Amino acid sequence: MEVQETRVQTDRVLTIPNILSAARLVGVPLFLWLILRPEFGGPNSDGWALLVLAFSGVSDYLDGKLARRWNQISSLGRLLDPAADRLYILSTLVGLTWREILPLWLTAVLLARELVLLVMVGILRRHGYPPPQVNFLGKAATFNLMYAFPLLLLSEGSGWLHTTAAIFGWAFAGWGTTLYWWAGVLYVVQVRRLVRADTAAD
Repeated sequence: MEVQETRVQTDRVLTIPNILSAARLVGVPLFLWLILRPEFGGPNSDGWALLVLAFSGVSDYLDGKLARRWNQISSLGRLLDPAADRLYILSTLVGLTWREILPLWLTAVLLARELVLLVMVGILRRHGYPPPQVNFLGKAATFNLMYAFPLLLLSEGSGWLHTTAAIFGWAFAGWGTTLYWWAGVLYVVQVRRLVRADTAAD
């Protein structure tokens, strides 16, 4: 079930939550450049890439929390937050798959979910509805994946730290992927209900 937001929405642009979301968007190409540097003959910058990912995870938590606490929920924020989430997931999938840290099948499973959601957004627009709001399950899935990716990046190497990171990284990846698809299925059900109601009204 989708979480309903009862707070007042604002049209303000320069809010702290929006600035945090914008900073996360700026971090997407930076992260991708850092993680792919070794593939193009550059030095290993995994430590810096981990810091960028950590900032993304913290800001993802803060922007929503601060928006609700300070009544700064905005139309722009509703677009920036999920856009930043998806772009980070996409860039991380590209980087980790290129580095052969993530298997191709897992990347395909996660990208297939994004394709399904893209089709649902197209159907909603055709019927005059906005894109579905991010629900709690979708945020939980993103949260798990945002933990999984840096841990899997950290798992590259030998020693107890890398082994521990691999164990927890794959655990978060498994939960995140499952929740990601679960949230996707709920979106499909929601879209189906809206389209049916729209068709019945006609």
